[in-house]
Amino acid sequence: MNGKAALINASRCIGHGACAAACPVGAITLVFGTETRGVNIPYITPNFETNVKGIFIVGELGGMGLIRNAVTQGREAVEYISCFIKENEVVNKDIYDTIIVGAGPSGISASLAALKYKFKFLTIEQGDIGGTILQYPRHKIVMTSTMELPLYGKVKVKETTKESLLDLFMEVIKKTGLKININEKMLELKQENGNFRVITTKGEYLSRTVVLAIGRRGTPRKLGALGENLPKVTYRLLEPEQHRNQNLLVVGGGDSAVETAMALANQPGNNVILSYRGESFSRIKPMNKQRLDEAVSKKLIKVIFNSNLKEIREKDVKITVGEEIKVFPNDYIYIFAGGELPNEFLTKIGIQIEKKFGKA
Repeated sequence: MNGKAALINASRCIGHGACAAACPVGAITLVFGTETRGVNIPYITPNFETNVKGIFIVGELGGMGLIRNAVTQGREAVEYISCFIKENEVVNKDIYDTIIVGAGPSGISASLAALKYKFKFLTIEQGDIGGTILQYPRHKIVMTSTMELPLYGKVKVKETTKESLLDLFMEVIKKTGLKININEKMLELKQENGNFRVITTKGEYLSRTVVLAIGRRGTPRKLGALGENLPKVTYRLLEPEQHRNQNLLVVGGGDSAVETAMALANQPGNNVILSYRGESFSRIKPMNKQRLDEAVSKKLIKVIFNSNLKEIREKDVKITVGEEIKVFPNDYIYIFAGGELPNEFLTKIGIQIEKKFGKA
């Protein structure tokens, strides 16, 4: 189109850097955000190193949250680190080669690579193994593709469930003997004599490098609607079975919102509304689009486009649809407006944050 490549179906784009790398004429550029909606992204090099030399960011925090991409990034970051940390090299027995923060897909992959290269390393996770995956609803369908896990090999899977994916990672950990310190939260990270001091809830460690695989969903983004502080408002769904014969509102236009709406619609007697400010769903997976269309055709879900949640009250909600304000009965609300980047923590340790409006 006008001498440039055009994205025909955005929902089928997975944002994989291999496409840009493989294009023989350089026609593909990966971008973050849109011209009107910017997105905060930490500055990272092609090797996933930040502007603070020795600190790496992989996975969702770097802007690419797909499971396969996260696994690839974790592995490649440690492979790059291995280029300047020689196998079995001991600079100081009290200093780690790398400390990996987070045990989601990218953190586990980075840890496996560190194990493969015989690093002196430590992996900590503030919760349990799985990271963001643990926040998925029960039985959530997870879509990915073939991925390469160090010391384990290729995993060929296109569609699985939250539980099966967690079982896979637990099997990988058991088979490889990988050790992860769970329930240990990083409190502070600071530079010290050319190394990094990582302070956690359980101790202090020195390391030559740090890999941050902490995700970006720790603080859900709020809409600022009146009444959003009411107890019936939440930002994630873990147990869809708790809702029966209720009026439910889901707000958002991404896969999490769509999947939550479908999970709630599958429970007996629920009346589910999915509200999205856009004109159509342009960034959901094709399988989710198909399932949503089926649910809408069966009148299990009512989708309202060009809508904004205006006010939340005890028994109902006000939604602006175009120029009109409509009132709907409501028992619970689930909001999926993305997560706030941990800017304060990142800037404190010197990492640059860039707001990108449809830019690479």
